Amino acid sequence: MCGDQASGHIIMGQRLNQSQGFTAKKKTGIAVSVKKCTKCELIYSSPLPIPFDIQDHYGTPPEEYWQPSDFEWQPTYFARQIAIVKQLLPFTSGMKALDIGAGLGKCMISLQNAEFDTYGFEPSVPFHERAISKMKIDPSRLKLGMIEDMDYEENSFDFITFGAVFEHLYHPANSLRKALKWLRPNGIIQIEVPSSKHFVSRLINLFYNLGGTNYVTNLSPMHSPFHLYEFGLKSFQEAEKKMNFSIVKHHYDVCNIHPIPSLFHFPLRKYMQWTDTGMQLTVYLKKKSISSIK
Repeated sequence: MCGDQASGHIIMGQRLNQSQGFTAKKKTGIAVSVKKCTKCELIYSSPLPIPFDIQDHYGTPPEEYWQPSDFEWQPTYFARQIAIVKQLLPFTSGMKALDIGAGLGKCMISLQNAEFDTYGFEPSVPFHERAISKMKIDPSRLKLGMIEDMDYEENSFDFITFGAVFEHLYHPANSLRKALKWLRPNGIIQIEVPSSKHFVSRLINLFYNLGGTNYVTNLSPMHSPFHLYEFGLKSFQEAEKKMNFSIVKHHYDVCNIHPIPSLFHFPLRKYMQWTDTGMQLTVYLKKKSISSIK
């Protein structure tokens, strides 16, 4: 994200390619080093688990780890994000939106219902198929493929979302540059990512350390569907210096507190809200107009 040399980055510990739980030292598997950039707080595995075929990582049928209710669209889905984007644009009916990593297509449904002219693409074959067959997404609006293979006209979208997908991309900075080309000047890109400041992760890492191991919980899951990165706000602030966007809004969400016992959830939630150390970071990026680019 910042272009810093990886040779000087901090080695945080080791991560297994399976769920570690509280007994990681009793489990076997393939372990990779987890590193943290000292300049922009990006956390990543070294080496990256790159498959021979993308379907080896993301071709798992959604029914294997989602409940039937997950295939039901609700009016509240993505509503908070849409409200923020409409204020930042400002919005007029018919603005064009792109959902990168559309999954089952629920975000596309929300955007379409919010009067966006909506398109998307999805790299997973089973997810792409379910979005069309179960969620009734118009196949002419949903492409199959990875961002590296996609091509849209420059300056053609008013809003682009990377909802729960940016951490899965092998080259997030290059992907952001490509998306910025598709975005119109003054358009908005919304990105949701795992935060590298997550307090619960630090607690679990401390537990591992006190137990005499060098394991870390970061980048969970380090199995399909892989999390390849965790991001700090500095990750985007450093990228901002090299790309034609500005950060116009950001916020942290606490999200899941698993596997901490429920007795501690309330104080932990309050602490993470107060200190901006929740699990998820969301940023809203505005593409600079031509006149504002030096």
